[in-house]
Amino acid sequence: MEHLHLKIFKNRFTEQFPGDHSGSTKPRQTPGQLYSSTKPTAVAQPQLIGWSTELAAELGIAEPDEQDVAILGGNLTTPSMHSYAACYAGHQFGNWAGQLGDGRAITLGEWESPDGKSWELQLKGAGPTAYSRRADGRAVLRSSVREFLMSEAMFHLGVPTTRALSLVSTGDKVVRDMFYNGNPQYEPGAIVARMAPSFLRFGNFEMLAARQELDQLKALTDWTISNYYPHLSGENNILDWMAEVVDRTASMIVEWMRVGFVHGVMNTDNMSILGLTIDYGPYGFVDNYDPNFTPNTTDLPGRRYAFGKQASIAYWNLGCLANAIAPIVEDTQKLVAVIEAYEDIFWSKYSLMMSRKLGLDELVPEDHTLLQELEKMLISIQPDMTIFYQLLISLPPDMTDTDALIAHFQAAFYQEELFPAERDGFQQFISLYQARISTNSISDEARIEKMKAANPRFILRNYLLHMAITDLEKGDDKLFHSLQQAIKDPYSTQADQFFKIRPTWANEQPGCSMLSCSS
Repeated sequence: MEHLHLKIFKNRFTEQFPGDHSGSTKPRQTPGQLYSSTKPTAVAQPQLIGWSTELAAELGIAEPDEQDVAILGGNLTTPSMHSYAACYAGHQFGNWAGQLGDGRAITLGEWESPDGKSWELQLKGAGPTAYSRRADGRAVLRSSVREFLMSEAMFHLGVPTTRALSLVSTGDKVVRDMFYNGNPQYEPGAIVARMAPSFLRFGNFEMLAARQELDQLKALTDWTISNYYPHLSGENNILDWMAEVVDRTASMIVEWMRVGFVHGVMNTDNMSILGLTIDYGPYGFVDNYDPNFTPNTTDLPGRRYAFGKQASIAYWNLGCLANAIAPIVEDTQKLVAVIEAYEDIFWSKYSLMMSRKLGLDELVPEDHTLLQELEKMLISIQPDMTIFYQLLISLPPDMTDTDALIAHFQAAFYQEELFPAERDGFQQFISLYQARISTNSISDEARIEKMKAANPRFILRNYLLHMAITDLEKGDDKLFHSLQQAIKDPYSTQADQFFKIRPTWANEQPGCSMLSCSS
């Protein structure tokens, strides 16, 4: 185990590509540069609030001492850290936004783990960069708690994600207008140290293409393949790479749908080139099942990034990436074919995932009718998604009485009674489901284990985060630590004190039902 302040960090990205080394944080365009050298801005009193022992153990990082906390709080860098903010662009809510870049994230360098793999260490909220535009480069405790806990929650759920190493309070106050409605408030500041093999985004490639810096675009593409897709080689390796990005992205979205996760702001600058969930802002889990649910106030009224639209948005974003790299691809028709394969890849993965959630022995063509009836019923009744699947696991195979069935699932319902049409649709699905599992070639015990592995029992709901943040701001960290423990074993009953539907008070509570991009 090594301390952060004693580690010799690698800097492959900054050594490979041109950057602006002026150190200036003045907002500006940086054509010809893939990054700008930037040092974190010191804070008043960095204090460690949260630490991921699992990630630290995996990467061989020692428990932080005072100097390490100073690094995590942005008050210290070591000589081997060539810290920088990356330059990238993106499409935001479907519109080209031009240069964006790391406005409040500063990469310190690469940590090499005992297995020889490199992980970028990045501070979010560590002060202004050349890409902060009119912002201060800071983050508040509210948003930082959300990113720290959800990064690790998604990992333990089995969803591809960037990780969070630490959460540090800064001792400074930060002004934020939470809902952009003219009511700015002072909030406690914080910094999250997040880690990933790479934080490269679709937008890094879009930026170079938009500026017609094709030599650098080719160099970045080749470097990305060499470092993160080294198994790909040959004359078609760019197409093979794109095919794998398509596959990884489809897999990521399927995992989001499996656990009911809604990212909230799927701009192309928030899409990882490694197929990882990245940038946890106005996210949320589906409580009552609603494909039109979006947790992001900025996404209203169009709901572009709603739960049920995430698969199609990922396809659109992949199209933007393909457009960016098209100038360096000889046969663009083959590139088009690679992107168009996404739909079949997604639905194949999605159907298999749903068969696991339902505990089916295999997926046969007739099962698509069952899946369609399930979706129709869920949309009609809108039960709590997580609790519904948990109760489906424990459903007695021979229970057929409608009243008994409704009583069995009552804990998942947000309404006291179902309308007659809802009762009929519910009964129809359950009958179809019971008939299907009666033909399973696996035992009931195997079916139940399969369902338990595919359906989380604990999810990090927004109202729980809101309560933990409110308590932390008052100096009470009990719920924060309870949630940090609960996220580590989401498929067991160990956190059943949280196994309940969203409370009524949270329906309209800011920070619970709806969030903004500053969240």
